[in-house]
Amino acid sequence: MYKITKNEQLSENEYDFWIEAPRIAAKAKPGQFVILRINEIGERIPLTIADADSSSGKIRLVFQVIGKTTAELGRLTAGDSILDLTGPLGMPTEIKNYGTVMIVGGGVGIAAILPIVKGLKLAGNRVITILGAKTAELVILQEECRNYSDELIITTDDGSLGMKGLVTEAMEQVIAKETINCSWAIGPSMMMKFCTLTATKHELPIYVSLNPIMIDGTGMCGGCRVTIDGSMKFACVDGPEFKGTEVNWDEFISRMRQYKTEEENCLTDYQKAQVKNHG
Repeated sequence: MYKITKNEQLSENEYDFWIEAPRIAAKAKPGQFVILRINEIGERIPLTIADADSSSGKIRLVFQVIGKTTAELGRLTAGDSILDLTGPLGMPTEIKNYGTVMIVGGGVGIAAILPIVKGLKLAGNRVITILGAKTAELVILQEECRNYSDELIITTDDGSLGMKGLVTEAMEQVIAKETINCSWAIGPSMMMKFCTLTATKHELPIYVSLNPIMIDGTGMCGGCRVTIDGSMKFACVDGPEFKGTEVNWDEFISRMRQYKTEEENCLTDYQKAQVKNHG
């Protein structure tokens, strides 16, 4: 069992957990993730490790409620425990001194870029970070990102915080005034696709983190298969980071929508049951 030591609600549907997991905390690197199972009848879901503290033996998970399992997870509080945590999984981000780097995070993907921002800054890079969300209240972890960024740009769809517009517009502004040596984008699939198109237009290397359905997280089930540079890869062991230019985006986005209706129905049924049981 893995004890939750801190639970903070960041927005209406986003939560920030610190969990006791000493062995994972000792090994975790930027870009890696865990597979989590709340209880014996729960499904297994992947969540990126947003931070790790080896001295206290804790890891940080930031997640958005999008289905039944994340809804159940969001109801847990400090002192509660999770049955299973497997990790760290996946290939870590290649942290080195590239020069000047640009890192783009969208929505809950901001949590996934935080350890990358931190790692690249500590490696001596000039770090320009772009955070994007629909509205101001959905821009999470901005002060923590600011602490490890030489420049922080915030965009919101409605203009309620920072510049009004898309993260790709902010990318264009940065590229126009800076020589960028490498870039990353993590967020919704469509955002990562268009960040890749923007970077490619300027011949800028870009890496993305793919989050398909996963079950075991060790490459055995094949559920997380993605097409990279014309070949099948498993996001759990070959990724989750890949060169954005090599991702078959249309296939990936289509597969991400494969169980959307079932996921929404399952969440609705769970929420109705909660109302009935506590009404």
